[in-house]
Amino acid sequence: MMPNPPSRRPAWEDSPFMKAARREPADRVPVWLMRQAGRYMAEYRAVREKTSFLELCKNPELSAEVMLTAVEKLGVDAAILFADLLPILEPMGLDLEFTANEGPVIHNPIRQAKDVDRVRELTGLERLDFVLQAVRQTREGLDECLPLIGFAGAPFTLASYAVEGGSSRTYRHVKVLMYTDPPAWHSLMERLARAVSIYLNGQIAAGAQVVQLFDSWVGCLGPDDYRRYVLPHTRAVIESIAPAAPVIHFATGNPALVPLINEAGGAVIGVDWRVRLDDAWRTIGYGKAIQGNLDPVVLLASHSEIRRRVREILDQVAGRPGYIFNLGHGILPQTPVENVIALVDAVHEMGERA
Repeated sequence: MMPNPPSRRPAWEDSPFMKAARREPADRVPVWLMRQAGRYMAEYRAVREKTSFLELCKNPELSAEVMLTAVEKLGVDAAILFADLLPILEPMGLDLEFTANEGPVIHNPIRQAKDVDRVRELTGLERLDFVLQAVRQTREGLDECLPLIGFAGAPFTLASYAVEGGSSRTYRHVKVLMYTDPPAWHSLMERLARAVSIYLNGQIAAGAQVVQLFDSWVGCLGPDDYRRYVLPHTRAVIESIAPAAPVIHFATGNPALVPLINEAGGAVIGVDWRVRLDDAWRTIGYGKAIQGNLDPVVLLASHSEIRRRVREILDQVAGRPGYIFNLGHGILPQTPVENVIALVDAVHEMGERA
């Protein structure tokens, strides 16, 4: 009997992005950008003229198309699933709508313990199969050298939308529930953590090589509240993820949380522009990879200013392995496409290693 031939190592495993996530030396600094497929691109706007945002998210073919178009146009080193943070809430009993002027709206928000009781456990991904199909179709259309990033909202950010009923400046309802009924709060967070774990592991099984956990709203908290009300639930998600897929843990808004974000876990810690990258890396320790952290508004400036800012950040990296270039948040809709391409080119040029 002839022995089975050895299985071929996927090309993405040796990509600059995956090497950086594993803190291995690579021949260049990898770069990808949050919201790299979005309203700043004419191709995306053309798709959106024919369909609503939620319909686009639920159409795997179109979702794959807009991301693959962006990756090819920009020359980035990774693709990220085109989706939204919030559809995971629908099978859990939340009534979600994306409105033209207000953005996402939850029509039956959670405000007290009895509301938490109606949040259903996510026991399977049947109603989120469109996301898994988008992962598969994006992976199939992507160059094998490029990894695919799956993602989900972190439990706190999902809870915030569910409790506030939409966006907020004060987070009043969230904090009232946390402070006045901690058992109800922790029950909600535990339910969301279990759902996010199922969701991210489902994306990995469908073809994602990496997953990013977005805690976009957690910067409204101070360190003591983060430790008490958030950290155990985020850690539970990260510890549940399939070990083969590195987790990028990204939070924004409060640099004082960086040590606690690190404590909650993640192979890669994503930071925003409110802290210097070298300060953040010293805080988390060089035993972890880091991602960030250009202010997205810099992309509205001149190409020379973009290059200057890239140089500043790369100087802070000081050639250490384990760095992934990104923005400190998503690309703004007003951003010229040519500026984004100039950014990617600058990172590749200045971040090339002999």
